[in-house]
Amino acid sequence: MTVTMTLKRLKPLLVNIAAILALGTFLSILGPYNSHNFGIPGVWFYWTGLMALGWGSGSLFTWLFDRYLPDWPRAATGLALSVLVSLPVFLAVAGIQAMIGAPFELAVAPIVFFFVWVISAAVVTISILTERNRPASESPGPPVASRALTDKLPHRLRRASLIAMVAEDHYLRVHTDKGEALILMRLSDAITAADALDGARTHRSWWVAREAVERVDRGDGRARLILNGNIEAPVSRTYAPKLREAGWY
Repeated sequence: MTVTMTLKRLKPLLVNIAAILALGTFLSILGPYNSHNFGIPGVWFYWTGLMALGWGSGSLFTWLFDRYLPDWPRAATGLALSVLVSLPVFLAVAGIQAMIGAPFELAVAPIVFFFVWVISAAVVTISILTERNRPASESPGPPVASRALTDKLPHRLRRASLIAMVAEDHYLRVHTDKGEALILMRLSDAITAADALDGARTHRSWWVAREAVERVDRGDGRARLILNGNIEAPVSRTYAPKLREAGWY
């Protein structure tokens, strides 16, 4: 592995570390909630540590949401993440206060949790907005479908490789190498969104990625494309000449 490849892989982690340090430093300068009483550098370690804990918790909960609740609306996911991230941070704040001999009373706990949640909600909101505005690919790489298509997919499939897309009434079934999903989108719009990919329409209801084709079956007199995952894509007489001319079979 070259140094360049290593740096590319480490870049997201380095960006997150820089954000944690920057936000921790900013809050230590502001000293909200009387945190300036920790002195210097105590207040910096206090806020930077809490930011690191929040980031780690957020990464874990985000992974869980992407895996088990991929179809949740973005706003609902953000709200749930802000609350969940606040829990370990709140416990850390309570523990630190107890360690320094200044535990807060039980009646004050809801207020402290609210203050923690306010900061967590702000950080989660910034993260969501940053992710939304981030280009699909920050460096040259394999061509990808546009976000007009990928944003409609569950999170677990957004970076998966497309195999095929099938029109089903007003819906579109998207087959990928990590599973499939049924979304509300016209096949023509999806094909436009996948214009950068090497694929073609094989039937009025089917679009197929060329690299997903494993073999061609002509058993019943008509060609069928056997795709990754044992998916069978029909080839209609309308599109067969164009596919033969392009060397698909």
